[in-house]
Amino acid sequence: MSRARRFRLQVFRIAVFVVMGLFFLVPIGSMFEFSTRGNSATAPRNLDAWLNIVKTPELSEAIIASLELAVITTLAMLVLVLPTMVWVRLRFSGLSRVIEFICLIPLTVPAIALVVGMVPIYRWININVNDSILTLAFAYLILVLPYSYRALDAGLSAIDLKTLSEAARSLGAGWATVMLRVVMPNMSTAILNASLLSVALVLGEYTFANLLAYENLQVAIAYVGLVDAGTSIAVAVASLMFAFVLLLILSYLGRRQAPFAQAAAADYDLAQTVGLSGGVIGRAGR
Repeated sequence: MSRARRFRLQVFRIAVFVVMGLFFLVPIGSMFEFSTRGNSATAPRNLDAWLNIVKTPELSEAIIASLELAVITTLAMLVLVLPTMVWVRLRFSGLSRVIEFICLIPLTVPAIALVVGMVPIYRWININVNDSILTLAFAYLILVLPYSYRALDAGLSAIDLKTLSEAARSLGAGWATVMLRVVMPNMSTAILNASLLSVALVLGEYTFANLLAYENLQVAIAYVGLVDAGTSIAVAVASLMFAFVLLLILSYLGRRQAPFAQAAAADYDLAQTVGLSGGVIGRAGR
């Protein structure tokens, strides 16, 4: 690639970065400016709306509940979807399309229809099991299936899953070791992407919680906005900044873990090669 072409490509990248940055930052900056306004046109700017986030008990409880739901939903998604996809790819490759179809069904059904179908289930859960808002994790798990499946599927497609698993099994590793020390390190970026999508969806979900009479972050923002618009905008900006910081942290962790994953893959490939070579030499000696 010539120097002039590299320079034009670099200029194009910077231009795209600046345009997209302005596209996202200008609305957020406007929201922050609105949240710092006083009660009148001549009033000085203040951070009362931001301080009200901590002072409002209902809002604080909704934030904590949404964070707990994000953690529970993400962990449940990884425990349910990732081992299933790995097992299907290794043992029942013919069912891959069936699993994909099942995971993508929530995209074809409107959220309002899903809620209507779940109302009797949640009524039974509230009466016989628990009426905690954390039970929303079951519904959110269904919502995140299409997005998490695509992210994990891309990660599994980028590695030689069968070779890595057979190499680990030939060295005496159990399936738990294969999952934790072979598969997951080699697709850490895909797992982080799926987790980020799950967290973002849970923190931004409104329809399920509102129609099922639960108060999560978005429902609390809507209620607070009826009384204090500045505080509701401050909470919205805070949630956006939290998601942005979380994205940066996960991206950093993904870059840090990539070299370790590559080293682990190289070690297993080397071990498999040594094992196969030893087997060939032994058969030749016999």
